[in-house]
Amino acid sequence: MKTVIIAGGRGTRISAVAPDVPKPMIEIDGMPVLEREIYCLRDQGFKDIILTVGYKSEKIIEYFENGSKVSPATGKPFGVNIEYFIEETPLGNAGALFQLDLQDDFLLLNADAIFDIDFNRMVRYHKEKKAAVTLFTHPNSHPYDSGLIIADDNHTVLSWLAKEDARPKYYKNRVNAGLHVISPSILQNKPDTPKIDLDRQLLKPLAGTGKMFCYDSPEYVKDMGTPDRYYSVVEDFKAGRVTSKNLRNKQKAVFLDRDGTINKYVGFLRDINDFELNPGAAEAVKKINASGYLAIVVTNQPVIARGEVTFEELQQIHNKMETLLGLEGAYLDGIYFCPHHPHSGYEGEIPELKFDCDCRKPKPGMLLKAAEDFNIDLNQSWMVGDGENDIKAGITAGCRTALLVGEGTDSKRACDFGQDNTFESLMDFEKIIER
Repeated sequence: MKTVIIAGGRGTRISAVAPDVPKPMIEIDGMPVLEREIYCLRDQGFKDIILTVGYKSEKIIEYFENGSKVSPATGKPFGVNIEYFIEETPLGNAGALFQLDLQDDFLLLNADAIFDIDFNRMVRYHKEKKAAVTLFTHPNSHPYDSGLIIADDNHTVLSWLAKEDARPKYYKNRVNAGLHVISPSILQNKPDTPKIDLDRQLLKPLAGTGKMFCYDSPEYVKDMGTPDRYYSVVEDFKAGRVTSKNLRNKQKAVFLDRDGTINKYVGFLRDINDFELNPGAAEAVKKINASGYLAIVVTNQPVIARGEVTFEELQQIHNKMETLLGLEGAYLDGIYFCPHHPHSGYEGEIPELKFDCDCRKPKPGMLLKAAEDFNIDLNQSWMVGDGENDIKAGITAGCRTALLVGEGTDSKRACDFGQDNTFESLMDFEKIIER
């Protein structure tokens, strides 16, 4: 499979970092970001690369096409085949695609991002979905000023909300990261403009057609388009957070109960207006995000089986949770819920959900499913909650566990069952990790 890397931008926002260097050649720990992208691809078997270049293209070509085609950074051959498409006049970030010989599905990436993801996993997903376009999507720390992707339960993209578009009051934190698998079929109709915008003219119109899908992943992808973001990714790289998040590597997670742990406990939460974050919960989730652990909610929601809350209403409650967390710079890597309830006799109950399942805590089913989805090492992970069932689920799954016993949790209703790790709130996260 060929990979097209868009490397022609001027990088005006980041020019203060390296004013005479094209943006893709700005170094991360002694190596150009573009070279790091190429090695991530090469090491997974993606060795046929097309660079679309424009601004100061000669510096990019000179670096990769030196006499011996050996990396100045490593002293070793690059190990890939690189073709160049030079934009004599700016064509936007997609115009060059219509002038390339792209007969098969291809990867399309931006040259101003630091990433380390399992591309083979993403390509398999693309093929399974028979997609025309697959978008790499993830949560981020600023969804309120990012483009959002709205999708259904099958991950089919329903709508694409650009930064300037109106958005709902509450929304899922799902952001397009700028990595794509694309079928050349979407290039059949060329927009009649000199410059072509990938998102607004090619991809956004596919929303709602059933041809475009989300590939949700917690792997590391961040653009370095501003000085602040650049210095942030440099620190992440040096700390090992970039490579460690690749799903080929075992992950660590902090599994979080919802009611009484993230939000204030109000009994069975049926009304979205009753959802309110616990004080300090967003800051605690931010610390989990920064720690390298995944932040994953696992919550029993018997109100679904009891007919008291619909799946759509629960989704809106979770959208509110993600929105409120996002406004404070925090995000969740996954949300798993059990809609079942083993006891019958409720007016309006849903019979097909009234059974003794394997996912309702204290059973570990939700944790096991998350471990399968995200390649999580449960022995290196934590289950944090305010009730006995949370702790029992964590123990059965093989996790370390921590019980929250502060005022406002429902742990006062749980018996003392010998749990050693007890904390007043999620704000004690550093203590949880240290133990």
